[in-house]
Amino acid sequence: MENVFEFPLQRILAGDDFPLRGEWGKSFFGNSNPIVLELGCGRGEYTVGLARNHTDKNFIGIDIKGARMWTGATEARDGKLKNVAFVRTDIHNISTFFGNGEVSEIWLTFPDPQMKKQRKRLTSATFLDNYRKVLTDNGLVRLKTDSNFLFTYTSELLSANKIPVNEAITDVYSTTDSERHGLLASIRTYYESQWLQRGITIKYIEFRLPHAAVITEIDDSHIPHDEYRSYGRQRRSKLGI
Repeated sequence: MENVFEFPLQRILAGDDFPLRGEWGKSFFGNSNPIVLELGCGRGEYTVGLARNHTDKNFIGIDIKGARMWTGATEARDGKLKNVAFVRTDIHNISTFFGNGEVSEIWLTFPDPQMKKQRKRLTSATFLDNYRKVLTDNGLVRLKTDSNFLFTYTSELLSANKIPVNEAITDVYSTTDSERHGLLASIRTYYESQWLQRGITIKYIEFRLPHAAVITEIDDSHIPHDEYRSYGRQRRSKLGI
């Protein structure tokens, strides 16, 4: 599909750059609009939903499993959405695909909280440092999660490192006062709908990543673990999200 890209692992390991690195706007999208990534995009529902709502931005969904993103890539193609693309790769490799400061925002939508494996947690200090390689200075990171553990951990990590938080919402669907919150509630993924049916609240936190910040890890042993397992989470974890 013309809106889906991948790169041989051998070339990534050799240190080669993806041909569109630093040139996504000019060479693929044909504009200079901001580029937004959704990491661990799954079926691509959120990537496509955001692209429909924000035609003034370019959106790229990233996931390790190509079969997952087929749904979103097909919907974007059939809907003639020119501001959507997908990349099949491990999230660790994003600097192979994007140049320094090429990305303005990153969305993390319902990642596995990895309660026992901090190094695999998508809001860990290690991952935040990796995101800064491609984000503009003070670029946005947006986390939407059903996990109270991940929300609490992320909040405490940001606070400990004095990273500015724009907004933190403990229940997206109980907050309907503004256009921003309405948009957050307007896009629902397959799993999100199931969690809501179970009475699980959806949390959201938005923060900026300064290039100059020194990000150190925190002790998370005091944070209570979630007492449930989300639909599909165990299976997705085994597949490498």
